[in-house]
Amino acid sequence: MQENNQGTIDSFKEKLDNEYEWPSLYTFKFIVPKEKKQEVINIFSNHETSEKASSKGTYVSVSCKVMASSSDSIISYYLQASKIEGVIAL
Repeated sequence: MQENNQGTIDSFKEKLDNEYEWPSLYTFKFIVPKEKKQEVINIFSNHETSEKASSKGTYVSVSCKVMASSSDSIISYYLQASKIEGVIAL
């Protein structure tokens, strides 16, 4: 999700608002090159994260559960993560 794609952001926001009642617990999952793992973890510095290395150790899966106050806060996390080179949001 990139900031310059407002249509995608608006569509995702609508889906979140239809699916969740705020505040709500939301789980983030990312696949990231192992050397970029800490950058993703830093986004969620106030939350507990878990990680699992890929079989070859090249990538790391990072998960985090966040009590989110709104769809805007979820989108904010995704926009921050999208700035990290090689990150894949699941």
